[in-house]
Amino acid sequence: MHRVVEPELLDDLPFGDLQAIGSRADLRLVNCLMGNAGILSRTLRTELAPTPKGSRTLRLVELGAGDGTMLLRLARRWSAQGLKAEITLLDREDLVSAETRRGFATLAWPLQIVPIDVLDWLEQPAPPADVMIANLFLHHFADARLRDLLWLAAARTNLFVACEPRRSPLALAASRFLSLIGCNVTTQHDAVVSVRAGFVGGELSALWPSKTDWVTNERSAGLFSHSFVARRNG
Repeated sequence: MHRVVEPELLDDLPFGDLQAIGSRADLRLVNCLMGNAGILSRTLRTELAPTPKGSRTLRLVELGAGDGTMLLRLARRWSAQGLKAEITLLDREDLVSAETRRGFATLAWPLQIVPIDVLDWLEQPAPPADVMIANLFLHHFADARLRDLLWLAAARTNLFVACEPRRSPLALAASRFLSLIGCNVTTQHDAVVSVRAGFVGGELSALWPSKTDWVTNERSAGLFSHSFVARRNG
């Protein structure tokens, strides 16, 4: 299966459109079925030692964060494991509800929401993040633009972790049956498009910059997901 990147319907729907609202709810369900929260949580547990009490707070940035609910689930897990972080959520629109904001406040994790194009933000000068994550986001970009994004991200973080759709016959077949779990037509269309734009093998590693400064690890994860980790040497 060659990688094909096509527009997704949700990206062009107004924030308050009923299809958009329904599709965002569908995506929360799809994330659960794919097990992406668990994949990301296990990856961070492997890559980051528990933060000692009283030590500095990690700076964590999520690219294409959507409504922030998945990162809140991760924050609750990581907090229980001793991690502390201040969070920056990046997306073109602020989709984060008051309930989600309260969830981060309960953890005492500072939260900043930045409604901006991710590439525009990455091009701005700022202190590097300790951790940068992306969930079901990188597949939206064709290779040339994705390479630009990853090179900019590499200049702004020490650890990059992504969980994306796996481009496989099994994932494509499963994406065609989302109507059976109640997903709307927007989600059904976008799921097929997402799988076709997903990743296999070492495709993301090939787009990442200097391999002498970084260690990358890329693999299949779960039934339908693709995991990518880039960690700066030293």
